[in-house]
Amino acid sequence: MRAIIIDDDFDAWRSAALDALSQGLAPESIDWRTRQSEAPALFEASADVATPRTDAPQVRVSRDLAALLKDAAHFRDVHRWGFLYRVLWRWTHGDRSVASPADEDGARLYKMAKAVRRAQHDMIAYVRFRQRDASLGPPEYVAWYEPDHDVLAWGAEHFAARMGRSTWLITTPDGAAMWNGERLEIERRRAHASDHGSDTPDAAEDLWMTYYRSIFNPARLNESALEQHMPVRFWKGLPEGALIPQMLSDARGGARRVAQARTVGALGGKTVQVDAEDAQPERDAPTSLDTCRRCDLWRNATQAVHGAGPSDARIMLLGEQPGDQEDLKGEPFVGPAGQLLDDAMRRAGVPREQVYLTNAVKHFKWEPRGKRRLHKTPAQQEVEACSYWLERELDDTAARVIVTLGATALTALLGKRATLREHVGRVVPFGDKLIVATYHPSYALRQMDETARAKTVADITDALAKAHRLSAT
Repeated sequence: MRAIIIDDDFDAWRSAALDALSQGLAPESIDWRTRQSEAPALFEASADVATPRTDAPQVRVSRDLAALLKDAAHFRDVHRWGFLYRVLWRWTHGDRSVASPADEDGARLYKMAKAVRRAQHDMIAYVRFRQRDASLGPPEYVAWYEPDHDVLAWGAEHFAARMGRSTWLITTPDGAAMWNGERLEIERRRAHASDHGSDTPDAAEDLWMTYYRSIFNPARLNESALEQHMPVRFWKGLPEGALIPQMLSDARGGARRVAQARTVGALGGKTVQVDAEDAQPERDAPTSLDTCRRCDLWRNATQAVHGAGPSDARIMLLGEQPGDQEDLKGEPFVGPAGQLLDDAMRRAGVPREQVYLTNAVKHFKWEPRGKRRLHKTPAQQEVEACSYWLERELDDTAARVIVTLGATALTALLGKRATLREHVGRVVPFGDKLIVATYHPSYALRQMDETARAKTVADITDALAKAHRLSAT
């Protein structure tokens, strides 16, 4: 086993790796070490200290592999130099699969490079400089940061290119970067958080903390998303990190319900009395039923189902809502319930072409059951939202009698206190019109007992015949 000692950086490894390749040294025959970790071992041969060579042999690798090797070299792993040499060895010996994420070594290489790139992003996002007292001299700004991988030099170059001639110091547990306004210096040394002067007062930091509190919206808090985009391990290095736990606690304790920070909610204001109707948000009036968005039923419906029939019809048949087939075809009462209604109208002597058919709710409300769409009774707020269209139909048609089919149709006209059981077969005045209440045809279809079904159909037929007689008066 041959030990090779290098400086802990990519350029030193690259030079030593090219030299080892030129000598034909297999990966398993080399023990890679760094100067920082080097310590003599018992019963071990002397180690070679690698020095950079200007005449190192050239090895051609793909641009993608070169980028992966360079990024992975910053991954914190004591065995990374040996692993990178194995990758390079396999490539130079014709095994191109090593650069594929499908290969075991390739997958590890990609994972290392991805982790380093993430650490580079995090360093840009979470380094927070604090301004020092000018009387203390340079540096003007200091920061303490604990990167997951060895990205200090990369991050320092980023800040040097963006902070002009301002001097600064970034200290990490394993080294420090110093910018004097013209030249960047990287120093490898152990350090602690207290070494960078974290107690230095900074007036700008107070402004930042005030701003951060003011933009916090408890109602929009998503803790999992917060911790994903701003990992907890970085909070201790951020000025605002000290505020976050308390703000989270306040949000859980009730601030989320008022949708504002406590200090905003405590602000005084003048109470203005308004009518309930005026306090409602303004909504654009729908130009047609097809563009109606007064409730959310349109989202899962195929289309709105308009009423059908002559405007001068003397009888209006009012159902609950379209069914599955009505939703697909766009016409009312064309499914099984519609067929039963057609049969009842024939028995009552009411031609379909002389009545106006519609529903209290114009979109199909359903719930999935396997591959089927099963009817779901509309909520009262959905019935009320659709009353806008029902009122227009009542105004636009000359119907003298309205036959309500089912409980939903009845309550759409008389309110939720009206019960179908109390009104079946009765004639109820409704302005200048009359209401005749009966069962919905689908109720008859759900009857398992033939006798009960026949009675329900008979009740519907009687109601239609009564409506026919009343419409003639």
